[in-house]
Amino acid sequence: MKKDLIGALAWAGGMLALALGAKLAQRLGYIDSDTATRLFSALIGIWLVWYGNRIPKAFAPSACVRQARRVSAWSLVLSGLVYTGLWAFAPIPVALGLGVGALFAGVAVTLGYCLSLRAWPRAV
Repeated sequence: MKKDLIGALAWAGGMLALALGAKLAQRLGYIDSDTATRLFSALIGIWLVWYGNRIPKAFAPSACVRQARRVSAWSLVLSGLVYTGLWAFAPIPVALGLGVGALFAGVAVTLGYCLSLRAWPRAV
């Protein structure tokens, strides 16, 4: 538990530092507002990938739960990578539309998989 809290606080501090640093660099004229937006949005995608990678490493009491966590982890990692890549390289309107779509697709895959598990018969 303490390790998770330290990781979360480190991410929060890093995100705040990047946001404040990007705003300062923008005010000083080193970067424009589009670059600051891209930096922070790409960091959000990397954060999603990091958390998606941690999902299957937590304790799960049954094989079914472990399987659902693996699917949710893969969908979160892949949608986070797509989101990050779009914010890094695509035009901003495209990155916004397709990036949010990628995140919704990742959530939909996870939700669909978990709902499909309810329909499977359980072994006794």
